Amino acid sequence: CSRAAEQLKNNPRHKTYLEGVSMEQLQKLHNLLRCQLGGQNLTQGLEQIQREETIDPEEDLNKLDDKELAKRKEIMDALFEKNRKKKDDPDFVYNVEVKFPQEELEACEWDDESDDEF
Repeated sequence: CSRAAEQLKNNPRHKTYLEGVSMEQLQKLHNLLRCQLGGQNLTQGLEQIQREETIDPEEDLNKLDDKELAKRKEIMDALFEKNRKKKDDPDFVYNVEVKFPQEELEACEWDDESDDEF
């Protein structure tokens, strides 16, 4: 998919038209076209692309094969970079401390024992 998008963007015939289009957009377009050729309508194709590009917090990543795990890690890395605060950002704050509400903490069995045993 990324190779096809890269070839399309670097093709001299299309290069002038696709200068302002990001590789991510071309990859999404390529995926959408594949869905269309597979018999899905536009809505189904967009839903499938959305499912592929989001991380389910309940999904067990230990059960994925190496290719799918690498894809999920790439998505997480992109999301991290998107949300990351850099020193040059106008709303950057150094050493942010957050206090979490105590009533939402769950008790754990392993935490019930005292440290006196050690």
